[in-house]
Amino acid sequence: MGGGVPIMTGGGPADLVPTVAVRVFSAGTAGCVADLVTFPLDTAKVRLQIQGESKASPGSRPANYRGVFGTIVTIVRGEGPRGLYSGLVAGLQRQVCFASVRIGLYDTMKQLYSRGSENAGLGTRLLAGSTTGAMSVAFAQPTDVVKVRFQAQVRLRESSSAQRYNSTIDAYRTIARDEGVRGLWKGCLPNITRNAIVNCSELVTYDIIKESLLNNNLMTDRAPCHFTAAFAAGFCTTVVASPVDVVKTRFMNSVPGQYGGAINCALTMLVKEGPSAFYKGFVPSFLRLGSWNIVMFVSYEQIKRAVTGLQQSWESPPPGPRLTAGAVRPEK
Repeated sequence: MGGGVPIMTGGGPADLVPTVAVRVFSAGTAGCVADLVTFPLDTAKVRLQIQGESKASPGSRPANYRGVFGTIVTIVRGEGPRGLYSGLVAGLQRQVCFASVRIGLYDTMKQLYSRGSENAGLGTRLLAGSTTGAMSVAFAQPTDVVKVRFQAQVRLRESSSAQRYNSTIDAYRTIARDEGVRGLWKGCLPNITRNAIVNCSELVTYDIIKESLLNNNLMTDRAPCHFTAAFAAGFCTTVVASPVDVVKTRFMNSVPGQYGGAINCALTMLVKEGPSAFYKGFVPSFLRLGSWNIVMFVSYEQIKRAVTGLQQSWESPPPGPRLTAGAVRPEK
């Protein structure tokens, strides 16, 4: 993101360009920070996305979620505040694998496709975003499946009968035992599609808007610039990726045999619930993606700058004694 714009500190020389390791570490850490802040909104989004599905499932609880904040209140009343953070451990595991690859390697892939050019075109940026988005799924899909399953299950205060899994480790074991190893990779294709779209709209939008703000001297490379670009990226991402996100959530949360595949899941939604089903949970999706992008990108830029500064201080040689004019060097 803005890899061609040097980071200036106090009018001094430009800092070291962040290494790949610094970008990967900063992206993974920033993704975890963003998840900690916005996880209740993500849980509300998942519940809203699957409630049409629960109406059609025999023996399941009726749909009882209305709006973002109504859903949050319902979860707190029925399950306690912990219900909002169900699946957080898997979510943090996901970000360590996921954000570090799709965000941390974006600049590297952009430079690779542009053959080192600092002026990458739109096509190059889109290709880089699609590549890292698809790569990240290969590392993080099992954690995403477990996260969605935890967020979708209703954890009643007075009973544990509705719980599918008791812990994160139990979820991994149960899915692998009951559905095979393939169950941990359920929904991989729609997730690859979703994350290719998300990365293209999120990272490329952020990259272009930030670069435009800096090149036109509208803002400096500081938090307000990062905030503005991240907010715009969150809105664009929600509009483009919401239909794929709903299908991904429904398919990954489904019981074995409920859908013949991701396309069958999408067609079933279209026939039974209509086109509006693909934008279920749009408001929490935007609130979550918008706030997640703001927290993540602002954190990412600050962590990256801080780690790069530490790296520069470690690699800089300690200042030696200065010799005045006419001074004689001590003999060794």
